[in-house]
Amino acid sequence: MFLATATVRLTSSTWSLSYSLLPINMTSHYFVQSTAVITQGARNTTLKDKLDSRGESSTSTSHVKQEEEETSVSNQSPVPPLLPLANSRRRRSQVKVEYDEKAEPDSWEPCDWRKQLDHIRQMRSSRDAPVDLMGAEKCYDSDAPAEVRRYQVLVSLMLSSQTKDQVTGAAMQRLRAHGCTVDNIVNTDDKTLGQLIYPVGFWKKKVKYLKQTSSVLQSEFRGDIPNSVEGLVRLPGVGPKMAHLAMDIAWNQVSGIGVDTHVHRISNRLGWTRGRTKNPEETRKALEDWLPRDLWSETNWLLVGFGQQVCLPTSPLCSLCLNQHCCPSAHQASTAKRPKTGSPTSHRVKPEPGSPASITTIEVKKEHLDNMFSVSTRKRKSKTKAL
Repeated sequence: MFLATATVRLTSSTWSLSYSLLPINMTSHYFVQSTAVITQGARNTTLKDKLDSRGESSTSTSHVKQEEEETSVSNQSPVPPLLPLANSRRRRSQVKVEYDEKAEPDSWEPCDWRKQLDHIRQMRSSRDAPVDLMGAEKCYDSDAPAEVRRYQVLVSLMLSSQTKDQVTGAAMQRLRAHGCTVDNIVNTDDKTLGQLIYPVGFWKKKVKYLKQTSSVLQSEFRGDIPNSVEGLVRLPGVGPKMAHLAMDIAWNQVSGIGVDTHVHRISNRLGWTRGRTKNPEETRKALEDWLPRDLWSETNWLLVGFGQQVCLPTSPLCSLCLNQHCCPSAHQASTAKRPKTGSPTSHRVKPEPGSPASITTIEVKKEHLDNMFSVSTRKRKSKTKAL
């Protein structure tokens, strides 16, 4: 490898240019040292000098000195040859791909679910559960205008949360007698509205929700209810279960499965979810992942009545159930909840005379707890009776 240098010299009448190439030593033993020094000078005359020397043979003087030198680095060893590849090649480790045959496919569905559903249909063929007589489909006035019917369906669904169908049906009868329309509920004071819907669960909160929802429907929907799940769940006191049931009953559109406490409980008992779900909304999503859409509408009605009559929250009647041989939770003991101290001994709801629900009487009885009286108190009472 060479490094070039150049020098320019100027005088009054002439100029000269000289350059040289200097070698650069390479220390690597892979290169053969080659050195070349080239020096070249040139002398050029001006136009005046050329005119003076006309006639004479003009010659250009050039001196070229060139030296070439090739040397090799004696101290370095020659370039080592490339090593040939070894005959014994390194064996690649092969990765064994194993497939889990037990992995659940994307199209998962529970075992024997069709048989279980057919059995539930047989047990619900009489249609005599409370949901059949006093559910949301039976609480509206069939002779009222369409928007009033849809509003009454929504009101009955709002009252049904944490409330038995018998209590909801009786409250809807009182509201209809009072005038269950958007304008009438908006103009009803909270005290009167509370007396009409009592004793539904959380009746004080539901009074507020009914007034707020009715005001929204009056100002934004002209007394009607929204025709979408998104619009319904924006209303105060309306959740996903109520929205899907309202779409089915009021608008005759199946948008999803209405999952309440009965559907949530029975779905987990039958193994209709991949894993145990924690709340009704998780159960709804789990059911909609595999259950055919044409069965969504009847699922709520079937399972709610089945849960009211056979698959009870505590002490289910497994011995009377047709699914006792194909239900994974059959004949499993369930712990009954103890009644709360201070709860009312009984409560009676009397529907209006002549109504379909007048034949139904609600008795909520509570057994006395053993620990209500101390041991000493019982002894004093026994002594008093003896005297």
